[in-house]
Amino acid sequence: MSVDGLCQVCEVARASHRCGRCAALVCSDHYDTDTGYCTDCVAELGGADDE
Repeated sequence: MSVDGLCQVCEVARASHRCGRCAALVCSDHYDTDTGYCTDCVAELGGADDE
């Protein structure tokens, strides 16, 4: 699977991951390696303390 484009969260950094929940392209700063989800999904699910 190719990941190419800008992060869909910050819209600045180059995307290097795809969220396993919503399929958003995200940079390393906006990707949670424990869940495989973007930080937006983690926050929506109640798993982020300060995102």
